[in-house]
Amino acid sequence: MMMRTINPTVEKTLKEWADVYQTPAFILSDPIQFPHRYQQKQDIEISGLLTAILSFGSRKMICRKCEELDQIMNHTPYQYLKSDSWRKDFPENKKESFYRTISFAQMHHYFSLLQETYNIFEDLESRLKAEKGNPMQRICRWMDVSEKSPQKKLNMFLRWMIRKDSPVDFGIWSTFDPIDLIIPLDTHVNQMAYELGLTTSKAYSLNNARKITEALRSIFPDDPCKGDFALFGYGIEKHKNTR
Repeated sequence: MMMRTINPTVEKTLKEWADVYQTPAFILSDPIQFPHRYQQKQDIEISGLLTAILSFGSRKMICRKCEELDQIMNHTPYQYLKSDSWRKDFPENKKESFYRTISFAQMHHYFSLLQETYNIFEDLESRLKAEKGNPMQRICRWMDVSEKSPQKKLNMFLRWMIRKDSPVDFGIWSTFDPIDLIIPLDTHVNQMAYELGLTTSKAYSLNNARKITEALRSIFPDDPCKGDFALFGYGIEKHKNTR
């Protein structure tokens, strides 16, 4: 894939925004606050994955639901998973919504998948080592979901687990390299990247996520998903300037 030529002013501004917005303060109103409550690797992985899965809609709504989930798990995700209490709290046949389009039955499936993993492997990172491909391909194969869609939630979770030396992301998975991450693509990131000339397409697709990631790699060579904070910052600054 040919790397896009980035306007020097845009490049300088994105670097500045990334540094301004990648701070501990970012955590306070973001769903990543929930796995940040934990120290044990398994707790972080479980809370992180389930939080990411619930992350669509407004941040306020997401955080409210993730708080509810954290309480259901008695603030001990790994112990809760091992206790089997989730089978009662999230019945396999309950099709009603737990949060938006995610049903209790789907939550049951996610807990079942996690329990199956931790019954065999020490942690989720070790399970993904058994798969092949880049981090996104590995987690998609483990979860049996499409590798051909942008998978915003899973790429966000991978960013949390893999990015190193960040005051926001955890970097607790040493097996994988941040350079192999793909930008978590949602409609806002898509629009911002388009406006800044990081892509010529507004398509919500894996191909466009890769194009945006490649453009960000020209600015952050070893850590393209640092650009996620820059695009977040662009949205904030744009809103300030249009009020």
